[in-house]
Amino acid sequence: MMLRRIAHVLFCWIVLSSIFPAQASGLRGKCESKPLLAGFVEFVKTGRMPADLRKFLGDAQAQRIAPYKAFDNAYYVGVCWVSAWLITSPQGHVLIDALYGNFTRQLLANVRSLGFDSKDIRLVVVTHGHFDHAGGLALLKKKLAPGTRFAMTKEGWEEAAANAASERRPFPMIEPDVVLADGQEITGGGVTIQAFETPGHTMGTASYAFDVRDGAKTYRAFTVGGLGLNAIKGPAQVEAFIASVKRIRKLTEEGPRPIRLHLTTHGFSTGLPEASALLKQRKPGDPHPLVDLRGFRRQLDQLQAGAEERLQIERQKH
Repeated sequence: MMLRRIAHVLFCWIVLSSIFPAQASGLRGKCESKPLLAGFVEFVKTGRMPADLRKFLGDAQAQRIAPYKAFDNAYYVGVCWVSAWLITSPQGHVLIDALYGNFTRQLLANVRSLGFDSKDIRLVVVTHGHFDHAGGLALLKKKLAPGTRFAMTKEGWEEAAANAASERRPFPMIEPDVVLADGQEITGGGVTIQAFETPGHTMGTASYAFDVRDGAKTYRAFTVGGLGLNAIKGPAQVEAFIASVKRIRKLTEEGPRPIRLHLTTHGFSTGLPEASALLKQRKPGDPHPLVDLRGFRRQLDQLQAGAEERLQIERQKH
């Protein structure tokens, strides 16, 4: 499938970037996975964000992409570099992640442009407490209907509060609302989401499983709460990340409703911008370009391999 080819290209780029010196990312004001990923690879390798990447991330026009229907009940309402997903039902909707700043306003505009009323969002679940996922919660609290619930893990709420109060990038924050437990199912409107504690990216990271529909077919989808090891505080955190990846891998193999696809928190990490373009070209009877179990498992295997290398580095440092 085309998505596997895209994922393979992106993985090759990561491998090559680890071998050759960091180079300019080549961002051109377009939402393209390869140069965006290259910019982040350079950032991780050097500890300095490339100037063109910094400019691109803050460019509202460059970040604006048209929202789209990914499945019959799942819509992309995020911006280029960070995702937000709207899972819908006639009884009300669930939003995954809040974005931040003006991008949260763009999220709300995206919901409206798709024909939905943001007041029908009954539940907002947040993957973790970093600013790009939790920074917009205060604005959503003001704009969404009274009674809308907001949910994270206990450590996720604590991390969000600490990040909100930091001098580096402060943001307004709401008081903790729903505290999610591992394996808990929570329903907003007619949508049921299952939460999984998957520490590693941060220790409060949660991932979410839910059903998406494509015509007569229903697939179990999964949003991995954190994909990167960019805020590591020692070997124990990397060990937790590896354990989480292994657990998610098992969820694709076992249980009454095994996972069949990944709706990512950062589209450039999986080639989502390019894969989503294939939705426009899809004809009746064509396979869905986002249903790629083999590609998801490959990504998990690559994340584990990279984390195991990082673990050796962290153990040497400590």
